[in-house]
Amino acid sequence: MLNTGDTAPNFSLMNQDGDIVSLENLRGKKVLLWFYPKANTPG
Repeated sequence: MLNTGDTAPNFSLMNQDGDIVSLENLRGKKVLLWFYPKANTPG
């Protein structure tokens, strides 16, 4: 688990356009990750 101020491990994810985005390519920039539950699911 990460704590406030920890450096995030490198990872790659698909964005809303289907493009792969890697954290490594964003080093030195401010990044906001937003997670939310899948539509129409509890949580």
